[in-house]
Amino acid sequence: MRAATLKPSWSWAALPVLLLLWSATASRFPAYILPQPWDVAREGWRWLENGTLWPQLSASLLEELGGFGAAAVVALAVGTTAGISARFRDFITPLNSLFMAIPPIAWAPLAMIIFGLGYLAIVAVIFIAAVCPMALTIQEGIQTIRGGEVRAARILGASRAQLLLHIYLPASLPALTAALRVGFSQAWRALVAAEMLGATRGIGWMVSLGGQIGNASQVLLGIALIGLIAWLAENLLFRRIERHYQSWRSH
Repeated sequence: MRAATLKPSWSWAALPVLLLLWSATASRFPAYILPQPWDVAREGWRWLENGTLWPQLSASLLEELGGFGAAAVVALAVGTTAGISARFRDFITPLNSLFMAIPPIAWAPLAMIIFGLGYLAIVAVIFIAAVCPMALTIQEGIQTIRGGEVRAARILGASRAQLLLHIYLPASLPALTAALRVGFSQAWRALVAAEMLGATRGIGWMVSLGGQIGNASQVLLGIALIGLIAWLAENLLFRRIERHYQSWRSH
């Protein structure tokens, strides 16, 4: 029996190619317009050495955790109810469509008027950005559950709570994972945009301040951190969870 041929993965080459293209492009511009990768690395080391980098990272991560966590709890309740109840689904669908059509950053000025500059206003923007896409994804996942399974459980005497715990939630785990993935992405984008508009710390604030003072290395450092954290969340968290529940998709 022939051994399966392993196809080589070229994903490892993406970052070196990007850095080479960046360096080649930057060589055609002055450093104050487009710095080299090592200039950005030097800027990052400066922020790290003087102790100002971690406060920006921790501020953004705490805001993301607050807004995304609250959105996940509400989205689970709303999405599950909409997936089970046709009446509630008819009621909530127009509201979902309305809120998803409005860019989350449009809510930032109102959030800042209500909560002032700082943590609560940014968390509110993150919540609005993440809750509707997550609820809709969970709702659609629950709607894919076969009616025969639900009817069989009811015939056997299952209560509504038992249906929820033993039929709906286990079968919707892949959809729940996808919802968390989508919600985190939307929340992270909204966080950075909100921080650029009205914050005194955070990664978005770093980018905004770098642009105001003309420090391109600081701007690119902030952009690199935004991409790095999103990449880490995707590959070290959500993809692992998704692979863990992959077997649910075929049942």
